[in-house]
Amino acid sequence: MARLAWFTPLPPERSGIAAYNAALLPRLAAAHEIHVYTATEAPRPLDDRSLQVFPAHEFAWRRLQRPYQLNVYQLGNAACHDFIWPHLAAHPGLVVLHDGQLHHARARRLLAGGRDDESRRRGREAYHAEFRYNHPDAPPDVARLVVDALAGSIYYLYPMLRWVVSTARLVAVHGPGLAHELAAEYPAVVVRTIRHGMADPFDPDLPRRAAGLRERWGVPAEAVLFAAFGLVTPEKRIPAVLRAFAPLPGSPHLLLAGGTVGHYDAAAEARALGVADRVHLTGYVPDDELDVHVAAADVCLSLRWPSGRETSGTWLRALAAGKPTVVSDLAHGGEVHSLDPDTWRVLPAPFARPGTPPEPVAVSVSLVDEPRQLRRAMSRLADDPGLRQALGRAARAQWLAHHTMEAAAHDGLEVIAAALGSPPPRVRDLPPHLRPDPLAPARRIAAEWGVAVNGLERDDAEGGR
Repeated sequence: MARLAWFTPLPPERSGIAAYNAALLPRLAAAHEIHVYTATEAPRPLDDRSLQVFPAHEFAWRRLQRPYQLNVYQLGNAACHDFIWPHLAAHPGLVVLHDGQLHHARARRLLAGGRDDESRRRGREAYHAEFRYNHPDAPPDVARLVVDALAGSIYYLYPMLRWVVSTARLVAVHGPGLAHELAAEYPAVVVRTIRHGMADPFDPDLPRRAAGLRERWGVPAEAVLFAAFGLVTPEKRIPAVLRAFAPLPGSPHLLLAGGTVGHYDAAAEARALGVADRVHLTGYVPDDELDVHVAAADVCLSLRWPSGRETSGTWLRALAAGKPTVVSDLAHGGEVHSLDPDTWRVLPAPFARPGTPPEPVAVSVSLVDEPRQLRRAMSRLADDPGLRQALGRAARAQWLAHHTMEAAAHDGLEVIAAALGSPPPRVRDLPPHLRPDPLAPARRIAAEWGVAVNGLERDDAEGGR
């Protein structure tokens, strides 16, 4: 049994990673002593009381009292992970990347401003230094575009991963396609996969509750209900979904279950297309209500572009519920067999794990021909209950084979064991702000007093900084 420090957001944070870790950690508690660190000053205890939860600022003195054998960092491209950044290079550990790019989060953290001009200047310098380190071959003006808030989708072209993965003892991701890409880009880094788990949504009362939701939304029992989950944004391809949905015959309905954003108005677009009476926006749906919303749907739309190379938790929830899905054909995907909406033939799955069902699980839509293929996919699924049922059965089989919480815990324990056996890397070329001298204040004060500081040597033992 090892002693682990586990850094993650936790509920009530509105984060799929928070909910995932709350479900995963109790399954690991019997194998290891785990202290969970989160950003909240007074964190809520987890259901398993053997797992102690502390605010992250207590990590420094707790590790001095009794060292941890491994730090585990659950890292994603969102503000709720900001408390993790100061620890990554200082205390190398197992980094579980939930997103294949961190540029949005890192740029926001470094460029968020500050209390004065000097702190803002230091933030800009730190961002430029990190960008050069992570992407030494990029045109230098790219960083200026980000600093001047003109970047747009450029973020996705420059994922800002190098210093994070190079300082880790081991890196883990959820998708084998992403693992393949990272291993090719960073051959010196050990990259492993942990299957993303999803709890079984089965509940005998679910059909009744789902029928109640459909009735409340005004969806007839015989109507096909398409659904998309998560933030209602252009990145989830909602504009393309609405345009494909509008001309469908037979009066299907569309559910958009998730929070809205200021830069996109799906309700206005639905009105403009003349389908507002058949488009239902719920706003934010709490985690404990998601399963009944998924159960109410006939087809789940799990589209994404641009992509941070993440594994979609809402897509896995649809698989667990045995729902047919429509997905974007992304290079880092290829974990399941899917259908081509032009030929309706099964597409290859280059990153399928052993035991993956040979039957197609989803319909895969090409990014370069998205409008036409999405219309074809939605039209066929609306008209063909047999295809919906076949895809749903294969989806449930895929979840049973690879995406239960037990599968996630099994892989997690194996990766933890591998990380415990991996020494901290010796990385000596990090930007200066990522390897600060912890004795700098003492040196500055001593210099002001004219005191010799020859005895204040830097300790570079941990991580080889």
